[in-house]
Amino acid sequence: MKFTKMHGIGNDYVYVNCFKETVENPSEVAIKVSNRHFGIGSDGLILIKPSEVADGKMEMYNADGSQGAMCGNGIRCVAKYMYDYGITDKTSISVETKSGIKYLDLTLKNGKVDTVKVNMGAPILKASEIPVVSKKEQVISEPVTVDGKEWKITCVSMGNPHAITYIDDVKHLEIEKIGPKFENHAIFPDRVNTEFVHVIDRNTVEMRVWERGSGETYACGTGACAVAVSSILNGLTEEEVTVKLLGGDLKIFWDRKENRVYMTGSATTVFDGEIDL
Repeated sequence: MKFTKMHGIGNDYVYVNCFKETVENPSEVAIKVSNRHFGIGSDGLILIKPSEVADGKMEMYNADGSQGAMCGNGIRCVAKYMYDYGITDKTSISVETKSGIKYLDLTLKNGKVDTVKVNMGAPILKASEIPVVSKKEQVISEPVTVDGKEWKITCVSMGNPHAITYIDDVKHLEIEKIGPKFENHAIFPDRVNTEFVHVIDRNTVEMRVWERGSGETYACGTGACAVAVSSILNGLTEEEVTVKLLGGDLKIFWDRKENRVYMTGSATTVFDGEIDL
């Protein structure tokens, strides 16, 4: 199987051009290639496929083989791959995902895609649609007990479920201990991605993320979008926010008039290769 290793600010995936390749049992392949000791090493597997309704289709699998609906960092790399490898010659493209069609604007540098702006669509705030079990219509700064401690969480879906909580110090958080407790908490029927956030100022926040199915990752695009929405809803930031992640920065803008979230960030090709499955 031919593949390309790419990352969006450190959130790395193995990409396969399914315009040319066929991947049987993608869940099993995702587990194999994601292993950082015995495989290629990644946060998961992303297949780039033909689409009947868009310029291309993204199909993503987490490192544990579970299928995800959407990946913000991943879709930027899909756009870069489609342009750089000649699937499209357009700088404004559409990509089909399990959470709908996303629209992307590509910025070029020396003939290659450098940064990508993604229209991530409208945030989902209704508790039952995220999903999160709650008696309230929306979960905004609501208390929940996790591992014997009360946390305040705000829940947002950007095509996948996120729980955001604010803390004073993200750098020294033992995320590998608390992350799985959030991920598998009973109030999240489909598990959850959890963002632990420190607000620096009205335009800047920093976060660490525990992703369901992958553990801590260097970045999560949908998570950064969810954090921006949450921070605005809680009155902590303005509508345009720089989100600082372990792998780098993402610019997030929530246009509340259109109710659309826009994410801008880099996409990087690491190397091409071939692996026997």
